[in-house]
Amino acid sequence: MRITLRVWRQPDARSAGKMVSYKLNDVSPDMSFLEMLDVLNEQLIMDGEDPVAFDHDCREGICGMCGVMINGRAHGNGLHDGAVQTTTCQLHMRSFKDGDTIDVEPWRASAFPVIKDLAVDRRSFDRIIQAGGYISVPTGTAPEAHATPVPKKDADFAFDAATCIGCGACVAACPNASSMLFTAAKVTHLGLLPQGQPERNDRVVNMVAQQDAEGFGGCTNIGECSASCPKGISMETISRLNHDLLGALRAGTRPKS
Repeated sequence: MRITLRVWRQPDARSAGKMVSYKLNDVSPDMSFLEMLDVLNEQLIMDGEDPVAFDHDCREGICGMCGVMINGRAHGNGLHDGAVQTTTCQLHMRSFKDGDTIDVEPWRASAFPVIKDLAVDRRSFDRIIQAGGYISVPTGTAPEAHATPVPKKDADFAFDAATCIGCGACVAACPNASSMLFTAAKVTHLGLLPQGQPERNDRVVNMVAQQDAEGFGGCTNIGECSASCPKGISMETISRLNHDLLGALRAGTRPKS
């Protein structure tokens, strides 16, 4: 296939950026989107130009690193065969046609400042987790796995929430740049399990407070977050966060200073 790429180029966080067009010939339909970007970078290096910076790691859809907007959609979701929710590294070029023009941009959110080109700083997510995404760790031998029964419904929902890979697609897709789906997933998967009960109230209050401090927008239940999530995490997770948050505030829990 012959592809025209319009890629956001920005040398650093302080500089202005712009869309730059590149032509690629002989693109295999079996390439992943990142492999196609690798081909572009090889071409740029051979021409003596600066390669496009983009985040990636596992290329197996589980690390959450490879976040870009493709034709205005987070990870290009909805462009894939059968409109399957996917990560950028699992999106294949057979989802496009010969002669297509493809726009590639970084996540757009003030809490995700651009580092260079398509790479953004997502350490705000790390700080949200640090604010409460942990459980008490008692010393001594490991407890028997079946010593504390967990209802299957709770276990299933906890595992579903725990599939969040922290890619930031929910933030990029949300018109408000809200991180509620991410925060809710991290709060919920611990709050549903017995091990997560000691910090349950502190966890939700502190993580939501840190989310607000990072500059993420408020949630207005539009639903783009769940629709763009490569793991298909449900908006019910946000409802569970709000339930926990109201309960914690009624109990007098306040964010740590």
